[in-house]
Amino acid sequence: MPSPYRAIFAAPGAKQFSAAGLLGRMPLSMMGIGIVTMMSLITGRYGLAGALSATCALSAAAIGPQISRLVDRYGQRRVLRPATLVTVAAVLGLLLCAQQGFPDWTLFVFAAGTGCVPSVGSMVRSRWAEIHRGSPRDLHTAYAWESIVDEVCFIFGPILSIGLSTVWFPEAGPLFAAVFLVAGVYWLTSQRATEPVPHPRGHGSGGTALRSGGLQVLVAAFVMVGTIFGTIDVVTVAFAREQGHQGAASVVLAVYALGSCLAGAVFGLLRLKGSAPKRWLVGVCAMAVSMIPLQLAGNLPLLAVALFAAGLFIAPTMITTMALVEQHVPRTQLTEGMTWISTGLAVGVALGSSAAGWVVDAHGAQAGYLVSAGAGTLAAAVAFLGYRRLNRPVPQREGRETDGRSEQQHVA
Repeated sequence: MPSPYRAIFAAPGAKQFSAAGLLGRMPLSMMGIGIVTMMSLITGRYGLAGALSATCALSAAAIGPQISRLVDRYGQRRVLRPATLVTVAAVLGLLLCAQQGFPDWTLFVFAAGTGCVPSVGSMVRSRWAEIHRGSPRDLHTAYAWESIVDEVCFIFGPILSIGLSTVWFPEAGPLFAAVFLVAGVYWLTSQRATEPVPHPRGHGSGGTALRSGGLQVLVAAFVMVGTIFGTIDVVTVAFAREQGHQGAASVVLAVYALGSCLAGAVFGLLRLKGSAPKRWLVGVCAMAVSMIPLQLAGNLPLLAVALFAAGLFIAPTMITTMALVEQHVPRTQLTEGMTWISTGLAVGVALGSSAAGWVVDAHGAQAGYLVSAGAGTLAAAVAFLGYRRLNRPVPQREGRETDGRSEQQHVA
């Protein structure tokens, strides 16, 4: 492992909570595709399967930030364990209703209940922020590492979920996603030494982190970025089916995630100069431009190459985004602020999946990539319009500038 990555893992407990975060994040890439696979195998109704997957995503988008706000106020252990139990109960209810052929409305009730799932990635990143509070270089590398972990989940999670449901029994994919969630969350919350100190009401934690103008820009842009992701998932599967190789879709999408994974690994080694807002603006615009070649790919190998190239801009942009969240959100609301980024992505994925499905049905798979190009254009427009908010000096935030001066005085 290159020395910058070795350095961040020298901190006590870092290896353990990052490994727990890997387990706890597997459902992020397993649950949605697992539900689609399960419902298609049991009922053959792809419309119902997609609607249930979208319900799960939108529910998580609505409830996730509220869970993270409670975490900032009361601590990870006190909030995550009950939230995980509610999520698992909802998943088990969904599987039971699907297996027993209960009415459709019962499926949607339990799908909505899965929104209590904790944003495990935000929990892990907040631990890194606490450990490397005074070292921007190490924090940049830590965020890069977590982006690599995200992409590893998206490379192997869908393959594992689909494989379990098709080889074993239809409910196996979502069921194992729930098992990973329980194992990851309980392992993570058992590590008390690295848990960030909670900030009860009355200690600068009132209101919502979304009041930050900078965070509003980031979330709005990431709704469009999520639309890109949702579109590419649906259209790539449809494109592979049109080419007569539907099974290759998971491989092509894994190549997309692999490009992001490799770029994140390299990006974490760089000593960056210049401002984070400029890097973020360039990253979002590069993601938008990378959507153009997808419309020109006439076969799966060319599509895989185009997606690999597009993936190179994902992790660096995500890493910079998390650094900007840390700059524009009070430390007392950091977990909630990071979760709002995931919320924007989840909303966008739901929008992209729906829009792309409609376009594919009406005009064919190749035309579906126009949706991703349009979403990329809108993301770039939001980035340009909101750039000044990100580039403004951040007001003094509790626990940041004050702590910095205190640390300097302490050293002196």
